[in-house]
Amino acid sequence: MRIAYLHSGSIPSVYANGVHVMRMCDAFTDAGHEVVLHALPGTTPADDIHAYYGTRNRFEVRPHGQPAVPGAGKWIRARQIRADLRRRGVPDLLYGRDPFALLACSGLAPLVYETHLLWPSRTIRAVERSLFRRPNLRRVVCVSQALADDYRAAFPELTALNTVDLVAAHDCADPVPLDGPVAPLPGRERALRIGYVGHLYPGRGTDVILGLAEQLPDADFHLVGGTTADRTHWQSRCRQPHVYFHGHRPPAELAPFYRAFDIVLAPYQRRAYCAGGVGEISRWVSPMKLFEYMAYGKAVIASDLPVLREALTDGVNCLLRPPGSVADWAQAVTQLAEDTALRTALGNEARRQLTERYTWRARVDRVLPAVPAAAGPESR
Repeated sequence: MRIAYLHSGSIPSVYANGVHVMRMCDAFTDAGHEVVLHALPGTTPADDIHAYYGTRNRFEVRPHGQPAVPGAGKWIRARQIRADLRRRGVPDLLYGRDPFALLACSGLAPLVYETHLLWPSRTIRAVERSLFRRPNLRRVVCVSQALADDYRAAFPELTALNTVDLVAAHDCADPVPLDGPVAPLPGRERALRIGYVGHLYPGRGTDVILGLAEQLPDADFHLVGGTTADRTHWQSRCRQPHVYFHGHRPPAELAPFYRAFDIVLAPYQRRAYCAGGVGEISRWVSPMKLFEYMAYGKAVIASDLPVLREALTDGVNCLLRPPGSVADWAQAVTQLAEDTALRTALGNEARRQLTERYTWRARVDRVLPAVPAAAGPESR
Protein backbone atom coordinates (compact mmCIF):
# COMPACT_ATOMS: atom_id res chain seq x y z
CA MET A 1 0.00 0.00 0.00
CA ARG A 2 1.19 3.53 -0.79
CA ILE A 3 0.95 5.76 2.28
CA ALA A 4 1.39 9.52 2.50
CA TYR A 5 2.23 10.58 6.06
CA LEU A 6 1.21 14.23 6.61
CA HIS A 7 3.12 15.83 9.47
CA SER A 8 2.83 19.41 10.75
CA GLY A 9 6.27 19.43 12.39
CA SER A 10 9.79 19.83 11.04
CA ILE A 11 12.11 17.00 9.98
CA PRO A 12 14.80 16.85 11.23
CA SER A 13 14.33 18.58 14.57
CA VAL A 14 15.15 18.19 18.25
CA TYR A 15 11.54 17.41 19.09
CA ALA A 16 9.99 14.09 20.09
CA ASN A 17 7.20 14.35 17.51
CA GLY A 18 9.83 14.05 14.78
CA VAL A 19 11.22 10.88 16.35
CA HIS A 20 7.73 9.41 16.62
CA VAL A 21 6.86 10.18 13.01
CA MET A 22 10.13 8.81 11.64
CA ARG A 23 9.76 5.63 13.71
CA MET A 24 6.23 5.13 12.39
CA CYS A 25 7.30 5.64 8.77
CA ASP A 26 10.15 3.19 9.35
CA ALA A 27 7.69 0.62 10.72
CA PHE A 28 5.24 1.21 7.84
CA THR A 29 8.10 0.44 5.47
CA ASP A 30 9.08 -2.65 7.48
CA ALA A 31 5.50 -3.84 7.01
CA GLY A 32 5.91 -3.67 3.25
CA HIS A 33 4.25 -0.34 2.53
CA GLU A 34 5.62 2.45 0.35
CA VAL A 35 5.78 5.61 2.45
CA VAL A 36 6.38 9.27 1.66
CA LEU A 37 6.62 11.66 4.61
CA HIS A 38 5.45 15.23 4.04
CA ALA A 39 6.79 17.56 6.74
CA LEU A 40 7.96 21.08 7.45
CA PRO A 41 11.58 21.79 6.49
CA GLY A 42 14.13 20.78 9.11
CA THR A 43 15.10 23.04 11.98
CA THR A 44 18.18 21.05 13.02
CA PRO A 45 21.23 20.57 10.79
CA ALA A 46 21.66 17.02 9.51
CA ASP A 47 23.56 15.90 6.42
CA ASP A 48 21.54 12.68 6.32
CA ILE A 49 18.05 12.63 7.84
CA HIS A 50 17.95 8.86 8.09
CA ALA A 51 21.36 8.68 9.75
CA TYR A 52 20.26 11.38 12.22
CA TYR A 53 17.20 9.37 13.29
CA GLY A 54 18.76 5.93 12.87
CA THR A 55 16.01 4.63 10.59
CA ARG A 56 16.48 1.30 8.84
CA ASN A 57 14.63 2.30 5.65
CA ARG A 58 15.34 5.25 3.39
CA PHE A 59 11.76 6.35 2.68
CA GLU A 60 11.28 9.70 1.00
CA VAL A 61 10.92 12.84 3.13
CA ARG A 62 9.40 15.79 1.25
CA PRO A 63 9.65 19.25 2.88
CA HIS A 64 6.81 21.76 2.49
CA GLY A 65 7.36 25.22 3.90
CA GLN A 66 4.59 27.17 5.58
CA PRO A 67 4.08 30.74 4.38
CA ALA A 68 4.18 33.38 7.09
CA VAL A 69 0.60 34.46 6.47
CA PRO A 70 -1.35 34.91 9.73
CA GLY A 71 -4.44 32.73 9.80
CA ALA A 72 -3.84 31.33 6.33
CA GLY A 73 -0.32 29.85 6.31
CA LYS A 74 -1.42 26.37 7.41
CA TRP A 75 -4.14 26.27 4.76
CA ILE A 76 -1.82 27.45 1.99
CA ARG A 77 0.66 24.75 2.93
CA ALA A 78 -2.15 22.16 3.09
CA ARG A 79 -3.26 23.03 -0.44
CA GLN A 80 0.34 22.79 -1.65
CA ILE A 81 0.58 19.28 -0.19
CA ARG A 82 -2.68 18.34 -1.91
CA ALA A 83 -1.36 19.60 -5.24
CA ASP A 84 1.88 17.68 -4.70
CA LEU A 85 -0.02 14.46 -4.00
CA ARG A 86 -2.12 14.81 -7.14
CA ARG A 87 0.90 15.67 -9.27
CA ARG A 88 2.98 12.72 -8.05
CA GLY A 89 0.19 10.16 -7.86
CA VAL A 90 -2.47 9.85 -5.18
CA PRO A 91 -1.60 7.35 -2.42
CA ASP A 92 -3.82 4.54 -1.18
CA LEU A 93 -3.97 6.00 2.34
CA LEU A 94 -3.48 9.38 3.97
CA TYR A 95 -2.10 9.10 7.50
CA GLY A 96 -0.94 11.83 9.80
CA ARG A 97 -0.97 14.26 12.68
CA ASP A 98 -1.68 17.39 10.59
CA PRO A 99 -5.45 18.01 10.69
CA PHE A 100 -5.22 20.93 8.25
CA ALA A 101 -3.43 18.93 5.54
CA LEU A 102 -5.57 15.85 6.15
CA LEU A 103 -8.75 17.89 5.76
CA ALA A 104 -7.49 19.61 2.61
CA CYS A 105 -6.54 16.24 1.09
CA SER A 106 -9.42 14.22 2.50
CA GLY A 107 -11.23 13.74 -0.79
CA LEU A 108 -8.27 12.01 -2.36
CA ALA A 109 -8.06 8.76 -0.40
CA PRO A 110 -9.09 7.04 2.84
CA LEU A 111 -7.46 8.71 5.83
CA VAL A 112 -6.33 8.08 9.40
CA TYR A 113 -5.86 10.91 11.88
CA GLU A 114 -3.46 10.43 14.81
CA THR A 115 -3.54 12.78 17.80
CA HIS A 116 -1.47 13.04 20.99
CA LEU A 117 -3.47 15.63 22.92
CA LEU A 118 -6.92 17.18 23.05
CA TRP A 119 -6.09 20.49 21.45
CA PRO A 120 -6.99 23.61 23.46
CA SER A 121 -7.19 25.71 20.28
CA ARG A 122 -10.75 26.37 19.09
CA THR A 123 -9.46 26.65 15.55
CA ILE A 124 -7.92 23.18 15.62
CA ARG A 125 -11.03 21.75 17.31
CA ALA A 126 -13.13 23.18 14.46
CA VAL A 127 -10.80 21.66 11.87
CA GLU A 128 -10.98 18.30 13.67
CA ARG A 129 -14.78 18.46 13.75
CA SER A 130 -14.84 19.02 9.99
CA LEU A 131 -12.33 16.20 9.52
CA PHE A 132 -14.49 13.83 11.54
CA ARG A 133 -17.39 14.43 9.16
CA ARG A 134 -15.43 13.41 6.09
CA PRO A 135 -16.72 10.19 4.52
CA ASN A 136 -13.17 8.96 3.82
CA LEU A 137 -12.12 9.03 7.48
CA ARG A 138 -11.48 5.45 8.58
CA ARG A 139 -9.77 5.71 11.96
CA VAL A 140 -8.76 8.13 14.71
CA VAL A 141 -5.66 6.98 16.60
CA CYS A 142 -5.07 8.28 20.15
CA VAL A 143 -1.79 7.78 21.97
CA SER A 144 -3.46 6.55 25.17
CA GLN A 145 -6.79 5.17 26.31
CA ALA A 146 -7.29 8.26 28.46
CA LEU A 147 -7.02 10.45 25.36
CA ALA A 148 -9.41 8.21 23.41
CA ASP A 149 -11.96 8.51 26.22
CA ASP A 150 -11.65 12.30 26.23
CA TYR A 151 -12.06 12.46 22.45
CA ARG A 152 -15.26 10.46 22.72
CA ALA A 153 -16.55 12.94 25.29
CA ALA A 154 -15.46 16.01 23.32
CA PHE A 155 -16.67 14.74 19.93
CA PRO A 156 -19.84 12.64 20.34
CA GLU A 157 -20.05 12.29 16.57
CA LEU A 158 -17.10 9.89 16.70
CA THR A 159 -19.21 7.43 18.67
CA ALA A 160 -22.22 7.97 16.42
CA LEU A 161 -20.23 7.24 13.24
CA ASN A 162 -20.20 3.49 12.61
CA THR A 163 -17.57 3.90 9.88
CA VAL A 164 -14.86 5.42 12.12
CA ASP A 165 -12.75 3.41 14.56
CA LEU A 166 -11.31 5.17 17.61
CA VAL A 167 -8.11 3.31 18.49
CA ALA A 168 -5.77 3.72 21.47
CA ALA A 169 -2.17 2.92 20.56
CA HIS A 170 0.65 3.76 22.95
CA ASP A 171 4.07 4.94 21.88
CA CYS A 172 6.62 2.20 21.37
CA ALA A 173 10.25 1.29 20.91
CA ASP A 174 12.21 -1.11 18.76
CA PRO A 175 13.73 -4.19 20.41
CA VAL A 176 17.47 -3.62 20.73
CA PRO A 177 20.58 -5.73 21.40
CA LEU A 178 21.72 -5.35 24.98
CA ASP A 179 25.37 -5.59 24.05
CA GLY A 180 27.03 -2.80 22.14
CA PRO A 181 28.88 0.47 22.71
CA VAL A 182 28.49 2.06 26.15
CA ALA A 183 28.83 5.82 26.59
CA PRO A 184 31.97 6.82 28.55
CA LEU A 185 30.10 8.90 31.11
CA PRO A 186 31.90 11.44 33.26
CA GLY A 187 31.76 10.97 37.01
CA ARG A 188 32.96 8.52 39.61
CA GLU A 189 33.87 5.03 38.54
CA ARG A 190 31.88 3.21 41.24
CA ALA A 191 28.95 5.59 41.55
CA LEU A 192 25.47 4.45 40.63
CA ARG A 193 24.53 6.02 37.29
CA ILE A 194 21.04 7.49 37.27
CA GLY A 195 19.82 8.48 33.82
CA TYR A 196 17.15 10.65 32.25
CA VAL A 197 16.61 11.00 28.49
CA GLY A 198 14.22 13.61 27.13
CA HIS A 199 13.33 17.26 27.07
CA LEU A 200 13.55 19.62 30.02
CA TYR A 201 10.23 21.37 29.49
CA PRO A 202 8.08 22.49 32.43
CA GLY A 203 6.49 19.52 34.14
CA ARG A 204 9.07 16.96 33.02
CA GLY A 205 10.48 16.67 36.54
CA THR A 206 13.92 18.23 36.14
CA ASP A 207 13.48 19.86 39.55
CA VAL A 208 12.78 16.43 41.05
CA ILE A 209 16.03 15.10 39.57
CA LEU A 210 18.01 18.00 41.02
CA GLY A 211 16.32 17.42 44.36
CA LEU A 212 17.34 13.76 44.21
CA ALA A 213 20.93 14.77 43.54
CA GLU A 214 20.92 16.83 46.73
CA GLN A 215 19.64 13.90 48.78
CA LEU A 216 21.79 11.21 47.12
CA PRO A 217 25.37 12.50 46.92
CA ASP A 218 26.79 9.02 46.28
CA ALA A 219 25.02 8.63 42.91
CA ASP A 220 25.82 10.38 39.64
CA PHE A 221 22.96 11.88 37.63
CA HIS A 222 23.02 12.19 33.84
CA LEU A 223 20.46 14.18 31.84
CA VAL A 224 20.50 13.68 28.08
CA GLY A 225 18.41 16.09 26.00
CA GLY A 226 16.93 19.54 26.16
CA THR A 227 17.16 22.64 24.04
CA THR A 228 20.10 24.97 24.63
CA ALA A 229 17.87 27.46 26.45
CA ASP A 230 16.29 24.84 28.71
CA ARG A 231 19.64 23.26 29.51
CA THR A 232 21.14 26.63 30.37
CA HIS A 233 18.19 27.39 32.65
CA TRP A 234 18.52 24.18 34.66
CA GLN A 235 22.30 24.19 34.78
CA SER A 236 22.17 27.65 36.33
CA ARG A 237 20.00 26.23 39.13
CA CYS A 238 22.10 23.13 39.72
CA ARG A 239 24.57 23.30 42.61
CA GLN A 240 25.59 19.64 42.70
CA PRO A 241 28.86 18.58 41.03
CA HIS A 242 27.58 15.04 40.40
CA VAL A 243 24.84 16.16 37.94
CA TYR A 244 25.86 16.09 34.28
CA PHE A 245 23.91 17.73 31.44
CA HIS A 246 24.77 16.06 28.14
CA GLY A 247 22.50 18.17 25.92
CA HIS A 248 20.59 17.10 22.85
CA ARG A 249 21.92 14.11 20.96
CA PRO A 250 20.58 12.77 17.65
CA PRO A 251 18.23 9.82 18.23
CA ALA A 252 20.69 7.51 16.49
CA GLU A 253 23.31 8.29 19.17
CA LEU A 254 21.25 7.48 22.28
CA ALA A 255 21.81 3.73 22.56
CA PRO A 256 25.22 3.99 24.31
CA PHE A 257 23.68 6.26 26.96
CA TYR A 258 20.82 3.87 27.68
CA ARG A 259 23.29 1.01 28.09
CA ALA A 260 25.42 3.05 30.50
CA PHE A 261 22.64 3.77 33.02
CA ASP A 262 21.88 1.62 36.07
CA ILE A 263 18.50 3.21 36.84
CA VAL A 264 16.36 5.47 34.65
CA LEU A 265 13.83 8.13 35.61
CA ALA A 266 10.55 9.39 34.15
CA PRO A 267 9.43 12.04 36.69
CA TYR A 268 6.45 13.49 34.83
CA GLN A 269 4.52 15.97 36.96
CA ARG A 270 0.78 16.46 37.30
CA ARG A 271 1.03 19.29 34.79
CA ALA A 272 3.42 18.69 31.88
CA TYR A 273 3.67 20.57 28.62
CA CYS A 274 4.64 20.12 24.97
CA ALA A 275 7.29 22.16 23.20
CA GLY A 276 6.46 25.85 23.41
CA GLY A 277 3.81 25.18 26.04
CA VAL A 278 1.18 24.62 23.34
CA GLY A 279 -0.65 21.95 25.32
CA GLU A 280 -0.82 20.40 28.78
CA ILE A 281 -0.42 16.65 28.25
CA SER A 282 -0.04 14.93 31.64
CA ARG A 283 -3.55 13.42 31.44
CA TRP A 284 -2.80 11.68 28.11
CA VAL A 285 0.98 11.36 27.72
CA SER A 286 2.57 8.13 26.49
CA PRO A 287 6.29 8.95 26.63
CA MET A 288 8.53 7.28 24.08
CA LYS A 289 11.37 7.36 26.57
CA LEU A 290 9.51 4.96 28.86
CA PHE A 291 9.37 2.35 26.13
CA GLU A 292 12.97 2.97 25.15
CA TYR A 293 13.96 2.45 28.79
CA MET A 294 12.00 -0.82 28.69
CA ALA A 295 13.67 -1.92 25.45
CA TYR A 296 17.09 -1.72 27.13
CA GLY A 297 15.90 -3.69 30.15
CA LYS A 298 16.46 -0.84 32.58
CA ALA A 299 14.94 -0.50 36.03
CA VAL A 300 12.50 2.39 35.69
CA ILE A 301 11.21 4.76 38.35
CA ALA A 302 8.22 6.68 36.99
CA SER A 303 5.55 9.03 38.23
CA ASP A 304 2.40 7.40 39.53
CA LEU A 305 -0.02 9.01 37.07
CA PRO A 306 -3.20 7.25 35.88
CA VAL A 307 -2.20 7.39 32.21
CA LEU A 308 1.20 5.82 32.86
CA ARG A 309 -0.51 2.93 34.63
CA GLU A 310 -1.89 1.96 31.22
CA ALA A 311 1.55 0.48 30.50
CA LEU A 312 3.33 0.38 33.88
CA THR A 313 2.65 -1.70 36.99
CA ASP A 314 4.37 -0.88 40.26
CA GLY A 315 6.69 -3.64 41.41
CA VAL A 316 6.27 -5.58 38.15
CA ASN A 317 7.94 -3.60 35.36
CA CYS A 318 8.89 -0.45 37.29
CA LEU A 319 8.58 1.42 40.55
CA LEU A 320 5.90 4.12 40.65
CA ARG A 321 6.20 7.07 43.02
CA PRO A 322 4.16 10.27 43.65
CA PRO A 323 5.21 12.84 41.03
CA GLY A 324 6.37 15.64 43.32
CA SER A 325 7.73 13.79 46.33
CA VAL A 326 11.54 13.89 46.21
CA ALA A 327 11.66 11.85 49.43
CA ASP A 328 9.66 9.01 47.86
CA TRP A 329 11.80 9.06 44.75
CA ALA A 330 14.96 8.99 46.86
CA GLN A 331 13.60 5.96 48.73
CA ALA A 332 12.97 4.20 45.38
CA VAL A 333 16.49 4.93 44.13
CA THR A 334 17.97 3.69 47.41
CA GLN A 335 15.84 0.54 47.24
CA LEU A 336 17.07 -0.27 43.74
CA ALA A 337 20.66 0.65 44.60
CA GLU A 338 20.63 -1.88 47.44
CA ASP A 339 18.68 -4.62 45.65
CA THR A 340 20.37 -5.54 42.38
CA ALA A 341 18.09 -8.59 42.00
CA LEU A 342 15.03 -6.31 42.00
CA ARG A 343 16.71 -4.01 39.46
CA THR A 344 17.32 -6.97 37.19
CA ALA A 345 13.83 -8.41 37.62
CA LEU A 346 12.08 -5.11 36.86
CA GLY A 347 14.26 -4.51 33.83
CA ASN A 348 13.80 -8.01 32.45
CA GLU A 349 10.03 -7.88 32.81
CA ALA A 350 9.90 -4.44 31.23
CA ARG A 351 11.91 -5.69 28.27
CA ARG A 352 9.71 -8.77 27.91
CA GLN A 353 6.53 -6.68 27.88
CA LEU A 354 8.03 -4.24 25.39
CA THR A 355 8.92 -7.06 23.01
CA GLU A 356 5.46 -8.62 23.28
CA ARG A 357 3.23 -5.53 23.30
CA TYR A 358 4.89 -2.25 22.45
CA THR A 359 6.98 -2.50 19.29
CA TRP A 360 6.57 -0.04 16.42
CA ARG A 361 5.88 -2.93 14.06
CA ALA A 362 3.01 -4.13 16.26
CA ARG A 363 1.69 -0.57 16.44
CA VAL A 364 1.48 -0.40 12.65
CA ASP A 365 -0.78 -3.45 12.61
CA ARG A 366 -2.96 -1.84 15.26
CA VAL A 367 -3.40 1.57 13.64
CA LEU A 368 -3.75 0.70 9.96
CA PRO A 369 -7.30 0.08 8.71
CA ALA A 370 -8.20 -2.18 5.84
CA VAL A 371 -8.64 0.07 2.82
CA PRO A 372 -9.77 -0.71 -0.73
CA ALA A 373 -7.13 -0.68 -3.43
CA ALA A 374 -8.91 2.03 -5.40
CA ALA A 375 -8.23 5.63 -4.47
CA GLY A 376 -10.82 8.21 -3.52
CA PRO A 377 -13.26 10.00 -5.83
CA GLU A 378 -11.03 13.06 -6.38
CA SER A 379 -7.81 11.16 -6.96
CA ARG A 380 -7.46 11.66 -10.66
